[in-house]
Amino acid sequence: MATQRVRVQIEGLVQGVYFRAHTEEEAVRLGLSGWVRNRPDGGVEAVFEGEAAAVERMLAWCHRGSPRALVRRVTVQAETPQGGATGFSIRY
Repeated sequence: MATQRVRVQIEGLVQGVYFRAHTEEEAVRLGLSGWVRNRPDGGVEAVFEGEAAAVERMLAWCHRGSPRALVRRVTVQAETPQGGATGFSIRY
């Protein structure tokens, strides 16, 4: 299985709508490691690492977001997998 790591920036109405909590829930469900945090500019940033197919499903989810979110743009940057990372967390 190929491992993939991406850094994602999500713009739109993504703060104050439980976006981070739903992101954590979905990432854990998909078996991904990484983190998610709010950005000072009103967006959300996340890093996802895991099986390539699971990362792709997570990226598709990011385009929809949490039920109350309104995603306007998702920017994805590939990174080198670090391996060995486990768990997914919300950073404050």
